Amino acid sequence: LKIMIIEKIKEDLKIALKAKKEPDISALRMVISAVLNKEIEKRGTSEKSELTDEEVQAVIFSEIKKRRDSVESFEKGGRDDLVAKEKAEIDILMSYMPKEMTEEEIREIVKEIVKNHKDIGSVMREVVPKTKGRASGSLVAKIVKEELK
Repeated sequence: LKIMIIEKIKEDLKIALKAKKEPDISALRMVISAVLNKEIEKRGTSEKSELTDEEVQAVIFSEIKKRRDSVESFEKGGRDDLVAKEKAEIDILMSYMPKEMTEEEIREIVKEIVKNHKDIGSVMREVVPKTKGRASGSLVAKIVKEELK
């Protein structure tokens, strides 16, 4: 029996609350809230509002992306205390994601697709679904540009 990611997150939140693990509590609450918002948004378009694991991972991925952007801003502003907090939350959220792809794995997918396509748009259209949630879009785009040269 496969436990859904959101159930695992809620379970981990209970454990974090009992252990008073602050970064975990705030990161997990934020994800649960983001997932609930996404479900409400989805409810407007269909009867079934519960998110699939893939949809939950997409929400988690966007939360990770927000944290990475914040880390960048805080580093520029010299707020090391906040950088550490955001990085801790990224690590917590990453544990719910599939393993990130290596640059070599992405490059192999790209090389395969570049054989049939020569423009960046059509290559990206095929690569992105195969790497979604497991590789950053900017890294994928960089590799696609390199392979198209």
